[in-house]
Order: sequence, then structure tokens, then C-alpha cells
Amino acid sequence: MTIYERRRRNHGRCAAGRGLHSMATRPNTMDPSRTNSGATKPAGESSDEQLMRAFSRGSTDAFSDLFARYKQPLFGFFWRRVADRAQAEELTQEAFFAVIRAARRYEPSARFRTYLYAIALKILRAYRRKTAFRATFLGTPPEHAEPAAESGVVTQLLIREALRNLDAMDREMLLLREFEQLSYAEIAELLNLPVNTVRSRLFRARTALRELLSEKAPSNRREMRRPEEGI
Repeated sequence: MTIYERRRRNHGRCAAGRGLHSMATRPNTMDPSRTNSGATKPAGESSDEQLMRAFSRGSTDAFSDLFARYKQPLFGFFWRRVADRAQAEELTQEAFFAVIRAARRYEPSARFRTYLYAIALKILRAYRRKTAFRATFLGTPPEHAEPAAESGVVTQLLIREALRNLDAMDREMLLLREFEQLSYAEIAELLNLPVNTVRSRLFRARTALRELLSEKAPSNRREMRRPEEGI
């Protein structure tokens, strides 16, 4: 690695570190209620792919733009799956560091959003394996999960409980489609499945989720209010 490449990587790390540190020290910056959609860009701005190519050539400003676009969506991706704000912020930072480390090898063979969520899924799976190992072999208790949000907490608890009862793959597809708002093609590429399989499984997942919610809402609403119950 040349001196220039080391400087570029270090500058990128500093930009991500400053940004994530800023989010961690301002409690309301990472708002889960505002992470239900992918990043958007005003007309006339560079595309994600153009920014990533510029960053791979050494532009730290390009990385800063990508970071600003995706810090909220990526935090939401992790937060919906680990239900712990601090852990979600840590995984978000790890994902951006992974983007920095892989910048020199970046090839725009897919949309940047798909590329980023593939990195996020890999990090999430590693985190889950580590958590399962600790719980099984080290006796570490599961991490405490925070309430989904102060407003509408009962509804979100019901949704979380229903999602947990779905098949793991169906649940992941539903989250990617409804919260991360990935297209069927992007989900298919991300999970290495045919598009028609994604469509049919999403239909099945939505149907199952509606049935679970209709079963739980009338009878369990009072139980879900109890503060000692986890998500």
C-alpha cells in the first residue's frame, strides 16, 4: 500500500469515526422512526455509484456524502434486527469501516445500495454467531433490548413479536422490502435467490404477518403493555 493510499484510508476512517461519534453523543440524531426508507438524493447530485468510484480514487468528500445519505438507513437496518441502539450504532460504524477497507477493490457490478446491504448482512450474521457463541459457551445472557420507540410502543411490540414467529428467510425478505425498501431484484441478488422466489415468499410472509397480527392484537394487547417483558 502506497503512502497516498494509507492517507486516503485514514482520512476516510476519521470521517466515519467523527460522524458515528457525533451520532452517539447526540441522543436524538439516530431516530429509528426516520429509518424506514433508503437514502435519497436531490436531483442533479452524483449517484451513489459515482460517489463510491470517486472515493475509491481517493475523494474523502465523496465518502462524506455517502455517509450522510446512508447513516440513518443503515442504522435502521441494524436497529430493527438487534433492538439495541448502542449495538446498532456500533454495527453501523463497523459497516462503514468495511466500506472504507474495501474501497480499493470496489467494482460497480451492482447498485451501491445492494453492495452496502450485502456488507451489513455479513456483519449482522457475524454478530449473531458471536452472540450465540457467548450465550452457549460462556453463559453470557442475551443483551437487553430497548423498546422500539416511545410513541406507538404497543403496536411496534406486537409487530416485533409477530415478525419473530415468521420463517427466518421470510422475515429477512420482509424487512428488506418494507423497511429498507429494496426492489425484488435487489433482494434476489442480495440473498442469491430467483426473483420469482422472492415475490412468492414475500406474498407468503405478508399473509402470515397479517394473520399473526390479527390473532395477537385483540387478546395480547394488555399483556404487551407489561414493562418487564422483552421485545
